[in-house]
Amino acid sequence: MTLMRSLGLAFAGATLLASLPAHAAGITLRALMEDVPETQIIEKMLPAFEKETGIKVEFEKIGYGDMHDKLVAQLVSPESYYNVLEVDFLWAGEFPAAGWLEDLTPYVAKSNFDLKPFIPSMLELLGQTKDALPLIPMYNYSMGLIYRTDLLEDPKLRAAFKAKTGRELAAPTTLEDYVAIATFIKANGNDLVGAAMQAQRGDPNAMEFSNYLFSAGGAYLDANRKVVLDSPEGLKALKLYAENVQKGAQQGALSATLDDTMRLMCAGKAFSMVTYWWMLPQLDDKEKCPAVAGKLALSVMPGGHGESGGWGWGIPKNTSDESKQAAWTFIQWVQSQKTSVARALEGHAPVRSDVYTDEAVLKKYPFYKTALDVVASGKSFPIFAYSAQYEDVLGAQLSLAAGGQAKPEDALKAAADGLTQLLNK
Repeated sequence: MTLMRSLGLAFAGATLLASLPAHAAGITLRALMEDVPETQIIEKMLPAFEKETGIKVEFEKIGYGDMHDKLVAQLVSPESYYNVLEVDFLWAGEFPAAGWLEDLTPYVAKSNFDLKPFIPSMLELLGQTKDALPLIPMYNYSMGLIYRTDLLEDPKLRAAFKAKTGRELAAPTTLEDYVAIATFIKANGNDLVGAAMQAQRGDPNAMEFSNYLFSAGGAYLDANRKVVLDSPEGLKALKLYAENVQKGAQQGALSATLDDTMRLMCAGKAFSMVTYWWMLPQLDDKEKCPAVAGKLALSVMPGGHGESGGWGWGIPKNTSDESKQAAWTFIQWVQSQKTSVARALEGHAPVRSDVYTDEAVLKKYPFYKTALDVVASGKSFPIFAYSAQYEDVLGAQLSLAAGGQAKPEDALKAAADGLTQLLNK
């Protein structure tokens, strides 16, 4: 580390301390956190923050399915037990609309916190407008395609694919290409499946299908927030999604979640998975996944756009001014370039563009260069007060279509009508 960088980091720490009221050092911040690797990465670093600022941070880790209701119970109470918030993008419409979050714009202005390094799509995803900033991006879970390069180079598969299609077997560039390759590999790859799919009704299939929709050139809403899901592009996406569930995916895909797809991919039983880009280092691990380590690649979804998701940090209104200031100090620290780089070296999914171009990060994880394209090109699921409810509405129709219980045309119309109804509530 250079002398100038050492001085810079020391100055950053001094700035955080200077921003605190004299009595803030004894405050304990409590956050309800999803129990995922990202949380564990930050948790290991919390002693450094306490040493630097005197502020203690405690994480209560639970599964995603229980987080929303537990947070809401505190946010509607006279005083929230949790005084710094981890907020999913699906709640980024609901929480500000309910008046539960502090507008962070004054905090940014007072502390001169630099937002320029944050990827614009992440700020937009989490509700930034010209009038308000409800959340600071924490990490992203934008989705791309992870696939097996060794299977694309397999002589027998290449010959069979050429004989069947007249084309060379290569990484897909369109959604149609991808589904064609996935269904071909399931039919010709012995015990392999073409796609490990998380088609369980609700959040899993709503997020997975969104990648197909955006790859096909479709959208949920137009620029005027009019529902445009029921379109030729939307229908193509749903037909291809259903085809892959039926002909390219593993048995039981309609009840499968992310964990199921990870196990299948790790075991070397699948050609590909549409998933969060930061799953690559977990799969590309010789000790954990020896069957596929060194044989994987990441790309933006064929078609140029995948689904973009993410979490942000917020400050509840129903806490003391002292804890609000302490929470802001923590947010500045955890999302600083220094801390973000340290997190990235442990597998963090950054929301700052300068982390993706950091020399140390790229040396350890060269694929972060592609990951930046995945994040920057990502498009969002509809964000409004009833986003979480719409996942269930959409997921039900996707499940019917993929299971052959409804025509794609009927399922798509029902999903579009459901979105319109929720937007009008």
